[in-house]
Amino acid sequence: MGKKTAHIISHSHWDREWYMSLEEHKYYLVKLFDDLLAKLKEDPDFHSFHLDGQTIMVDDYLGVRPEREAEVKAYIREGRLIVGPWYILQDAFLTSSEANVRNLLYGMKDTAEWGQDGYLGYYPDTFGVYGQAPQLLKQANIDTAAFGRGVTPTGFNNQVHHDEFSSPYSEMVWEAPDGSQVLGILFANWYSNGNEVPSDREGARVYWEKKLAESERFASTSQLLYMNGCDHQPLQADITTAIEVANELMPDVTFKHSSFKAYIDDVKNELPDDLQTIRGELRNQKTDGWSTLVNTASARIYLKQANDRCQLLLEKVLEPLGVLVGDRDLHRDFSEYYWKLLMENHPHDSICGCSVDEVHREMVTRFEKVEKGAQRFIHEQLRDMASGLDTGHADPLAVPLILFHTEASSRVITQKVMVDKIYFSDRDFREIPGLLKGRELPVYALERADGTLIPVHVEDHGVSFGYDLPRDGFRRPYYGREISITFPIHFTTALGYEVVHLIPSDERVVGKGMWNEEKRQLENGNLLVTIHENGSYSLVDKRTGYEYPNLGVYEDSGDIGNEYMFKETGDRLRFTTEDALSAIEVIMDTPYKTIVEIRTTMIIPKSAHEHLQQERENLVWHPERTATRSEELTEFPITTTLTLLKGAEGLKVDVKMDNQVRDHRIRARFPVGKGNDHHYADSIFEIVKRPNQPERQWANPTFDHHMQRFASLDDGIQGLTVAGIGLHEYEITGGNVVELTLLRSVGELGDWGVFDTPEAQCIGEQSASFMIIPHAGSVLESKVYNRAYSYPIDPTVVQVERNDGNGSRGEAPFKWTGESLTLTTIKPSLKGTGIIVRWFNPTAEEQLLTVEGSVLYRSTILEEKKEQIGTGKAAYAVRPYEIITMIIDEK
Repeated sequence: MGKKTAHIISHSHWDREWYMSLEEHKYYLVKLFDDLLAKLKEDPDFHSFHLDGQTIMVDDYLGVRPEREAEVKAYIREGRLIVGPWYILQDAFLTSSEANVRNLLYGMKDTAEWGQDGYLGYYPDTFGVYGQAPQLLKQANIDTAAFGRGVTPTGFNNQVHHDEFSSPYSEMVWEAPDGSQVLGILFANWYSNGNEVPSDREGARVYWEKKLAESERFASTSQLLYMNGCDHQPLQADITTAIEVANELMPDVTFKHSSFKAYIDDVKNELPDDLQTIRGELRNQKTDGWSTLVNTASARIYLKQANDRCQLLLEKVLEPLGVLVGDRDLHRDFSEYYWKLLMENHPHDSICGCSVDEVHREMVTRFEKVEKGAQRFIHEQLRDMASGLDTGHADPLAVPLILFHTEASSRVITQKVMVDKIYFSDRDFREIPGLLKGRELPVYALERADGTLIPVHVEDHGVSFGYDLPRDGFRRPYYGREISITFPIHFTTALGYEVVHLIPSDERVVGKGMWNEEKRQLENGNLLVTIHENGSYSLVDKRTGYEYPNLGVYEDSGDIGNEYMFKETGDRLRFTTEDALSAIEVIMDTPYKTIVEIRTTMIIPKSAHEHLQQERENLVWHPERTATRSEELTEFPITTTLTLLKGAEGLKVDVKMDNQVRDHRIRARFPVGKGNDHHYADSIFEIVKRPNQPERQWANPTFDHHMQRFASLDDGIQGLTVAGIGLHEYEITGGNVVELTLLRSVGELGDWGVFDTPEAQCIGEQSASFMIIPHAGSVLESKVYNRAYSYPIDPTVVQVERNDGNGSRGEAPFKWTGESLTLTTIKPSLKGTGIIVRWFNPTAEEQLLTVEGSVLYRSTILEEKKEQIGTGKAAYAVRPYEIITMIIDEK
């Protein structure tokens, strides 16, 4: 190859919060930037500094030192401070498909505004990467990705544990399921392989002899990459001097202070023809099963659940609502604000739950800020929308409601409504509760805009305090009579709203409930559920006749791992509810909705043996730990709530656990027929097919996996899909059982030191929600995946004021068809008046998409217009596994 070139790239991998809180880390970030700005000014040989692929570092610095904004952005324009393409370095698997896109979209927006082009898909320490990453990157005009985990060779300081590699080189071709390819660059010797370069001659000689040998082992070209930095690494002030020394010592190698762009350009000029092609996910490519840190999927599950709620709120309510509201600029600003606030919780050490307790306490507050703020924004936008609609009614007792929906479907909705209220200004507030309680409630029905009456089931909540916020006056407190109404409804349009009225009526709910006390069974037109004495349940799919026995048995095992990895106790002592006794209580039984509560108590060890604390303090690596479970036993109460809705094709399950136990994991088990050698799981813009057994290099005793929304197993004839809300970890055991993790309790961070995290034990009430959907064949063959995606999404209902206006319904200015496609976003474009709509094709066959709108363009994920594909109505053939984005121009 001739003379080699050593590219030395200065950087600091900046975990925004991790083993210290955000504000503690921020002090060192400011010091780093201050040193950087001084270095850039005084040393012209200091080529550039890589800001870890994220733009939020700049925001954080300028939040403390706003007076240095011009200086910072000048160096960015000059290419000496390298930013983007991401807003933050998020975890790949634990944030939604659209969250991954928003991270790139807003990161590239910032990058462009500051004068740079994002050119590198940077995943330095992502805990495995989804298989569709090459397609997303190519759509963002990025053709190279750098990553540190998921394929071999990989390891810290060249510690590779076997010689059968996914790729013989650190450079490889990475291919997405649709065939999109990028150049993949693996940090085979980690992203700190050029850290702290000695500037003294003897130290430099020893250092470079070792480092050159390590890199040459894997490099396919004469271009060698050295990452001069590590986690929160301060600037190496004498790096240019150290490079001068290296060039004097080793004339056969050119050492230069460089950038990724320079390195990538030089590598591309020399790439050999025999590069290995790796395909799909970077999580099980002949690895040992420890380094992709899969069990971060179950650390602090409460964080994942809050994140799921916030993502759904932004993706499925706030953004689609922006297509129908009048003030697009206000909507864009709030949308970006909430997304960026939410993404502050998405860095891999944050959403993964693998930081110190202080970090995750602050995350809870951020989630609450996003959720409360977005809900208020949505509420007020719907009120504004309703102010221009006809919400009046002839009946003075009628209560107007606006229903906003984001899919064409049949739903059973439960919603609180204030049916009567008395303002403090109208009566002595001490008298109001008694007056309201004395008023008899009528029978209610829901009147739709076309005059159709829907009987509703009513639950009286009594009197509660509330207040109005008038547009032109001070807040108005009141006491009101509040009820919950439950009713079925069908929406024929994919996105729209409708004014309905809750009115006194003679229409009553007709028919019996879905509970059979004698047989302990729930039954609707599609499903028959039988509850057993131990609290498990069997399900029969009445459409196919297939039976799924003994679902929902709980299994408890000891966990002596940490926030990153599960490690079972040395005694492998497990407990299940197979022989338990359970109590049953019917909470609601109507023709629309039936709820049954099952109470079960497990007796399990109170914690791990005290030997575990010794292993933690002695930094025994988790795969080598042997601590057993405690001999002291305690109660572990579990309440399982089964909800069956009219017409539902799946059974909703909610689990509450009073967790007073440490160092353990709880999973629910779902056996499926005779089993299989593979299964499917929802990932990022992909329903990925995974083997049930790992490759032979896998050393981890468990074979846990990530899922985004669901995991699905079938035996070729019958299948079962388990869809969760913020539940991201599962395992296929015995070839025929899906085991879904509901709770994991551990007591330490678990990386490079002793960091106790008692709040990661998740003591107190914990919960989990999921749906079980039976079907014939696989999840793809039966096409039930879209039902799994829509399971957590309910229409938004807002009570509004009476007023005169025009119309009582509205819908999106476009329509689409494509049965096998999955819709992931509807939102206003970042610029102009266009609407962004995105789908992906999860199948191996081409699918036809038809769209009716004004002017239709194909777009990238960065919302850049490509070719026009039609006016009024157009058909588009979506390739297998393709992610397709369209701009519908409303002009």
